[in-house]
Amino acid sequence: MRKAEKTRETAETNITLKINLDQQEPVSVETGIGFFDHMLILLARHGRFSLVVAADGDIDVDAHHTVEDVGIVLGECLREALGEKAGINRYGTSFVPMDESLGMAVVDLSGRSYLVFDATFTNPKLGLFDTELAEEFFQALAFNVKMNLHLKILYGKNTHHQIEALFKATGRALREAVSYNSEIKGVNSTKGSLL
Repeated sequence: MRKAEKTRETAETNITLKINLDQQEPVSVETGIGFFDHMLILLARHGRFSLVVAADGDIDVDAHHTVEDVGIVLGECLREALGEKAGINRYGTSFVPMDESLGMAVVDLSGRSYLVFDATFTNPKLGLFDTELAEEFFQALAFNVKMNLHLKILYGKNTHHQIEALFKATGRALREAVSYNSEIKGVNSTKGSLL
């Protein structure tokens, strides 16, 4: 099974994370940041993978270190779970509507890190979650998975809906990208490697 588990401990955060790309349960997230927990659960449910996160961070300062470090550890676990990426689609695309908002995510598990984040939020904070941290999370995720990740809000008004659409779309795009395709022999690259 494609799974990984990692712990990251710093002076700012202590994070343990488990992922299994080939089963859907359990999904359990506890970061102390309610909105972020909700988004990570959506990411896993729409990506159809098991995710267990326990994070203890310096949220008395703010949520930044916890959100970024969870992105780092999730990215590291995804990269490890994918191994050499033989037989997977590599690419994934998803458009997700959330009421008045429409979000798009496009993934390439290329072995190269890049994030394009095209979204502007009118509400600066949702609970303990500074909305600018959405980009910080996806930056950490993309760079540690070593993937291209393009995210865009095509339209919308409600900040909660917009960020939710991006997390759901990313989960669905990842599911497509990590799924096996019987027509692909080896890795889906003319280079012969996606590492």
